[in-house]
Amino acid sequence: MKLRTLPLTLALMAAFAGTAQAQSLATLYEAAKNHDATFKSARSQYEATLARAEQAKALLRPTAGLGGSLSETDLDNQTNALGSRAFGTRALTLSASQPLYRPANQASYEQGMKQVALAQAQLKVAEQELIVRLSQAYFDVLTAQESLNFVKAQKSAVAEQLAAAKRNFEVGTATITDTREAQARFDLVTAQEIAADNDLRIKKLALDDTVGQREVSPKPLLAAVNMDGLQSGSIESWVAQSGQENGNLAQARIAEELAQLEITKAQAALRPTLDLTGSYGMTRYRNGNPNSQFNTNAATIGLAFNYPLYTGQASQNRIKETVALEDKAKSDLEAAQRNVAQATRTAFLGLQSGLSQVKALQAAETSSQSALDANKLGYQVGVRINIDVLNSQSQLFQTKRDLAKARHDVLLGQLRLLQASGTLKAGDLQNITNLLQK
Repeated sequence: MKLRTLPLTLALMAAFAGTAQAQSLATLYEAAKNHDATFKSARSQYEATLARAEQAKALLRPTAGLGGSLSETDLDNQTNALGSRAFGTRALTLSASQPLYRPANQASYEQGMKQVALAQAQLKVAEQELIVRLSQAYFDVLTAQESLNFVKAQKSAVAEQLAAAKRNFEVGTATITDTREAQARFDLVTAQEIAADNDLRIKKLALDDTVGQREVSPKPLLAAVNMDGLQSGSIESWVAQSGQENGNLAQARIAEELAQLEITKAQAALRPTLDLTGSYGMTRYRNGNPNSQFNTNAATIGLAFNYPLYTGQASQNRIKETVALEDKAKSDLEAAQRNVAQATRTAFLGLQSGLSQVKALQAAETSSQSALDANKLGYQVGVRINIDVLNSQSQLFQTKRDLAKARHDVLLGQLRLLQASGTLKAGDLQNITNLLQK
């Protein structure tokens, strides 16, 4: 078998060996959503916020209550002829109240609606973080698997070179130095194989933990993938989009709006309140009433007005506190805008650099293969020594490992750019799945 085809053959063998259990990135994402504790926490927080928003709505709605009492009286009257007697009282009251003017309640209601939008932004960010974390773990496994495959291929090639050096030494066409150099390189590659195998095991455990499954087998990339179309638009267009869509930035904006509403609530503590109240009560007596012999029914409707005159400076200082917190929220928003813009530019440039690196490594792979072929031919005709061939082999396989990692990093870079711009969604994983082996 030629050295040129050996790595590809080993890679294909590894791919076909795991075809039955190989899983795509989009499939594993659905499993991760139901297992990842961080995402489930964000989803529970969202559901709790929806319930809290309904509580805020209740502040503008009427309230009603039903109350009752039961009492027994034993009366010992020494001043008239009635003497001692016992009687009972039964009372039942239905009361209701409707807020007419409560500015604090209105501000709390608006805050509740803002909290829903905040929880939605938080859930969006958690979902995007899960997509990136899962993709990172997924491609870490693929990169580790590619590295192990290339190390095994290199070990096989070095073993072949070692056998050739031994044969040449036995027939007297090579020195013992060639054999020892090949043996040293074989021992080194063996150690690299052990390390690569351990790294693959660790990366697989991390992926298994992310999706909550055992022995997950990711699908590798297709042999020929065109990545030129991954990046589109200018850096400023991505930054502008992130300013509109980024989830962290949306949270900062909502936090500022909540701070403004908190000022309104604090100011409302100095304003009057007005409620519409009503009640209907029934009182029944057993054995009569010592003051009145009649049962009573009473209906009442009215207005309840309250105006705070002095709160011990608590309300005034609460207003000062909320104004300072609003200033803090504005500063946090400004910092978030800068961080998001910087993160977007970093992701854009990182993806651009990754695409250039892939092209350079593809050219380097072709050059390294040509250098190896030339050194092998030179070794056969005596113008190159064994160490030249071994160095060329190492350079070729190192280039192949770097190229495999660079391809994976480019796909991750695309996801991170989408995350920074705030447009990353689960459907983007399907686009990557289309680049994987079927």
